[in-house]
Amino acid sequence: METVTVRRVIAAPIADVFDWCAVSTHYTRTPYVLRARLARPGAGAPYGVGAVRLHTWLIGWFRERITAYNPPYAFDYVVERSFPPARHELGRMTFTEVAEGTLVVWTTTTEVRLPFGAGAAVTRALAGPVVCHVFGRILDAADTALTGKTARPGR
Repeated sequence: METVTVRRVIAAPIADVFDWCAVSTHYTRTPYVLRARLARPGAGAPYGVGAVRLHTWLIGWFRERITAYNPPYAFDYVVERSFPPARHELGRMTFTEVAEGTLVVWTTTTEVRLPFGAGAAVTRALAGPVVCHVFGRILDAADTALTGKTARPGR
């Protein structure tokens, strides 16, 4: 299993950042997320506990279920099914007010399923860096949408 964590400060109020990130259809504002839709609304909020999100990325397809929802501070999810197949233990986004705006910490723990124990090596060498890159681009899109700034050079 490989844990990937991406951190970003977005110069916007915590509630706005949480709301933008919780609505995964926004992720399509990057070229890496081709499609995202809410397949089943959650309890108490469309993207609340029990919500099912479907995502198609350039690298695969993911069915996620929201397992915890604490606006505007955090939500957790688990990937129930994916292609290519992967084990997934945790997905979590946390939001903390800081002097510059809102600190977002996005963490996921996963492993690509491959025969003969090759999954860990492939996850570490390929899937981990790709997921880190896509998470970063999604947070860049959030920053642009909420502040009007464009991504900093080198990102």
